Amino acid sequence: MSEQDLALGEPVKADGDLFAKVADPRLDDWRRAEQEGLLPFYRELDGEVGPSVTLDGRRMVMLGSNNYLGLTTDERVRRAATDAVGKFGTGVTGSRLLNGTLSLHRELEAELADWVGAEAALVFTTGYTANLGLLSALVGPGDAAVLDSAAHASLVDGARFAEGALRAFRHNRPNSLRRTLRSWREQPDSGGLLVAIDGIYSMEGDWAPIPEVAALCREYGARLLVDEAHSLGVVGPGGAGTAAATGVKPDLFMGTFSKSLASCGGFIAGPAAVIDFLKITCRPLLFTAAGVPAALAAALAAVRIARREDWRRESVAARARQLRRGLDELGYDVGPPVESAIVAVHVEEVWEAGLLWKSLLEHGVYTNCAIPPAVPRSVLRTSVMATHTEEDIDRALDAFAAVKAGR
Repeated sequence: MSEQDLALGEPVKADGDLFAKVADPRLDDWRRAEQEGLLPFYRELDGEVGPSVTLDGRRMVMLGSNNYLGLTTDERVRRAATDAVGKFGTGVTGSRLLNGTLSLHRELEAELADWVGAEAALVFTTGYTANLGLLSALVGPGDAAVLDSAAHASLVDGARFAEGALRAFRHNRPNSLRRTLRSWREQPDSGGLLVAIDGIYSMEGDWAPIPEVAALCREYGARLLVDEAHSLGVVGPGGAGTAAATGVKPDLFMGTFSKSLASCGGFIAGPAAVIDFLKITCRPLLFTAAGVPAALAAALAAVRIARREDWRRESVAARARQLRRGLDELGYDVGPPVESAIVAVHVEEVWEAGLLWKSLLEHGVYTNCAIPPAVPRSVLRTSVMATHTEEDIDRALDAFAAVKAGR
């Protein structure tokens, strides 16, 4: 292979060549969608992301953000971030283990642990690395991670990196989980079990049956991890998530700052002994730089606001009901009612999903398009913010109506 081949980026199909795999048929579909203006990915937004957003110079309703509580533009959160830069600088240039731990980490970890009712918490640079680190450190040889089949990719990847086994059960099916746990326990010398579920699933907005899952964990001696990424701040008393809403105290909690908490990062909360174990064994914690001061301070401010401003949760619930009801009345398939910020519009065919996404964009509404294999069937994923007004949602519904009518 010549330097010219590399420069041109042409896929070389010779046997044994590392780059041969880039001749992937999926890229043909990608390029076709891009040429036809149907590619809904890697769109460049201009300015802040609030209830509305600017794309290609046009202002439109934003129904594609995880900014559920609308805190990314809150002046208190902005001020906390800028004040942190003034005090601590722009970065820590080191890992948590060495020189990357600040007083902000300690404050934030104490606040998060108190919020979810855990002994201790540990902050990571991203939510992805929080799950990756937890599972890869905790699930050792002879152990098993048992995941819901719709679990987030970070949970799946963490289980794959772990030295133990990976098992899956059918989405939100306690009977399937029971069979999986029983099968594991019937093996001679079966080790520890970690059952990992999302509190609210990111694509459909549906809840896990947490009480039933927790009961099965007790029956089979498994530990339970609830990923509260899409529920923290949105549901439960004080926004403490789905576990708190259902009266269940799981062994471990996971949460992110990149949804309701207006920042970037993640955390694991649970028994102090487990948190201390992660501090000395968790490679995605030990070998990456700590989060920047602005992100930590923004998350801390957002947590404190989220805990005390119940109106934000009430607004999210009201706007989601308004959107779901309106879409249902227009004839869109939005599935059964759920209490979350997410409203999924089901679409039968991949290209149909792309066309719907593009048509809505042309009518001034930004949504997210998810297609297989990321999801079992194509969906247009919409989500609301506490700071959306009734008029914002009405405007979005007018766009959905216009698209439905072919206008």
